[in-house]
Amino acid sequence: MFNYIPTQWLFLFYFYSFAGWCWETLYVSILEKRFVNRGFMRGPFLPLYGCSGIMMLVISRPFYDNIFLLYIAGCIGATILELITGIVMEALFKVRYWTYSHKKFNFKGYICLESSLFWGVPTVVFTHYLQLPIEKMLMMIPFRVLSIMTIVLTAYISFDFAVAFRTAIELRDVLIYMEKAKAEMSRMQKRLDVLIAFKGEEVKEGIESRVDGITEKVGEIGSGIGSTVEAISSGIGSRLDVLSSSLEKSFNAAKEKISLNPSAYVKEAKDEVFELYTKYRIMSERFTPKPIKSFFDWYRNRTLLDTNMDSDEYKLSLQELKERASKNNNKTR
Repeated sequence: MFNYIPTQWLFLFYFYSFAGWCWETLYVSILEKRFVNRGFMRGPFLPLYGCSGIMMLVISRPFYDNIFLLYIAGCIGATILELITGIVMEALFKVRYWTYSHKKFNFKGYICLESSLFWGVPTVVFTHYLQLPIEKMLMMIPFRVLSIMTIVLTAYISFDFAVAFRTAIELRDVLIYMEKAKAEMSRMQKRLDVLIAFKGEEVKEGIESRVDGITEKVGEIGSGIGSTVEAISSGIGSRLDVLSSSLEKSFNAAKEKISLNPSAYVKEAKDEVFELYTKYRIMSERFTPKPIKSFFDWYRNRTLLDTNMDSDEYKLSLQELKERASKNNNKTR
């Protein structure tokens, strides 16, 4: 039962990956009323379903004549596969391509009882009914033709996976950098509030020993320029565009205050404002949406727009990236 040569196993893996992509993309797209590419890759293949299909065939061998044991084996096997895949992908890419966090009896969003119980049903149906006609079709394909098809599919899917992997790593690095940028912008905002609130000599003398007192005073004075300590203290967890907007106002306020009374500020304070502004411009430039000029730019944009990826740790940053990708996409139309 289900004894195939390596080329046939590989072709079946691609076939199940394609069928799984069709099913899940159609299902989710109907629910969300928009096209949602449920695959990790851009092409119409979902390797998790390919692995699941192969797994179902393998585990069905010893339990094929016992429907109940086959059902249980399907539930356990698919759940373990889904759990391992979800953990590994999030650890590597910092995002999730699916989540069951909205379902009852879920384990950290990777798996849930409803899904686990469901997997047993397609295992039984698949191995007893669907695989038999698929096997007949497979056996009708001449070996040479099957080999050529498998080679072509392997080349295409390998390329698609390599590009998807590179894109996912790049997006991960951007998300990590965005969180660091938020922390740095929050620090810059606090320092700017100090520079604005106090004259040069007051900033220069004893600043480290009076941080708590200064912070309280800045909370009162800063409200006049649209930034408060309370707003900044939550800056690391807020959106990058909110922090950026607050910094722009603070830089304008600092420049205006210095220009109105330049003699009140020591050279060190003026230089620090200029240094902070230069650092801020460098950081903000990195997050300014660039025109799509290459295949990889287009690929990264489509990955953000078409996939349903999510992240608990980088939720706000990921949402900002999706919004920027959408704006960039609208500009190219």
